[in-house]
Amino acid sequence: MKNMKVKFLNYMYIPALLTLTLVVWGCSSSNNFYKAPKVSAFKGGKLPAPPGMVYIPSGTILFKGSLDSGNVGKNVSLSAFFIDETEVTNKQYRQFVNWVADSIAVTDYLQDDQYFLDVASEDGERRRINWKKIKRISPIWRSSDPSIVEKITPMLELKGSVRSLNPEVVKYRFSYLKAKGNMKKEYVTESVPVLIAEDIWSKDFPNSQLTSLDANYFTHQSFDYYPVVGVTWRQARAYSDWRGKEMMANLMKNSYLSGYQLTFSLPTEAQWQYAAGGRIDARDTVAGSQLTIDGDDGKEKLAVNYKQGEGTYSRDGATFTLPVKSYIANKFGLYNMAGNVSEWTLDAYSPSAVAFVNDLNPVLLYDADEDDADALKRKVVRGGSWKDNGEQLNSDTRNYSVDYEPHSYIGFRCVMSAFELPAAQSKTRKYQN
Repeated sequence: MKNMKVKFLNYMYIPALLTLTLVVWGCSSSNNFYKAPKVSAFKGGKLPAPPGMVYIPSGTILFKGSLDSGNVGKNVSLSAFFIDETEVTNKQYRQFVNWVADSIAVTDYLQDDQYFLDVASEDGERRRINWKKIKRISPIWRSSDPSIVEKITPMLELKGSVRSLNPEVVKYRFSYLKAKGNMKKEYVTESVPVLIAEDIWSKDFPNSQLTSLDANYFTHQSFDYYPVVGVTWRQARAYSDWRGKEMMANLMKNSYLSGYQLTFSLPTEAQWQYAAGGRIDARDTVAGSQLTIDGDDGKEKLAVNYKQGEGTYSRDGATFTLPVKSYIANKFGLYNMAGNVSEWTLDAYSPSAVAFVNDLNPVLLYDADEDDADALKRKVVRGGSWKDNGEQLNSDTRNYSVDYEPHSYIGFRCVMSAFELPAAQSKTRKYQN
């Protein structure tokens, strides 16, 4: 354990040591200013990942189009990135909802100086919230203090006798670079309602008795570590924006990532395919050795959550979703990249996208306007789910759903950009005849 700790600390201070070395060289002699260091391969091959994420080194994959597009695919290369080791859970998404609700409660309704770090200014400049104090009373919307409840009433509504949040009030506001194909890109600010569709189970399966899931799946603690569902693509992107800001603010101050400008988003479909493959043979499917494990009785057991046949949901251990760390991780250390829930990606959907996207970090971006046709709002969905047949579970199988439509079988995970490590190929050597 002692050696492991030393190794990790070495990773943490790589950029700092490199900077210090260059400064010393630069000060020793004016001639040394022009001398670059020789390159050595980085030992270990990967960087320590932020909590809950896994480092994926740069690599090349065969990026395939839709089966009916007639395109067999092309090789594309991906830069290194970090990706969530699991699908985003109900507990994680509830934290996002409560953060948004607390922000609105404090800034729009309570407006009490005790909840802020700075005093109100005459020009109405946005004040900084004292989150250390807010966390002691969070979530504010569940407060039993009559004076608080009275002030925040506009952001609440009753479902029967149960207090809940008003979806028209609880929205996350963020800015992003809007992309519409080859048209001019521009920064826009959008407010996205963050509450999920809790009754999505009954909506997706109208002739099934699933009201118990409607009432409990997102809110009850027994489902804390199940994948969140009922989330639209727009909500998933809003969550990834929030989580990136939270992570950079709270987790990177004393780490080797401090000072880097790293993007946080939904994975592109090429990133998702690469990570899902886990460096396994693309021919492996549900029947392959990488997606199965051996039971104590010597018989092969299922290792993914999917529909095994007509009406056969339970052979894998569950009739719907399972906790996000069920079964075994792939060789990258990622769980449930096949089965459990399908996952949103960043890309707009086109059957022929592979033919015209770049062969380096490919992505097809299109942010549709509200009055655009649904065909322009389609987003790529990857990975089969608990309700899909086995042929949907291959890492190169792609589907789509429109960006405003939630489902009980679609969840998501996030990615963060990373930087390259010197590999063995780039090591400085003498020329060999």
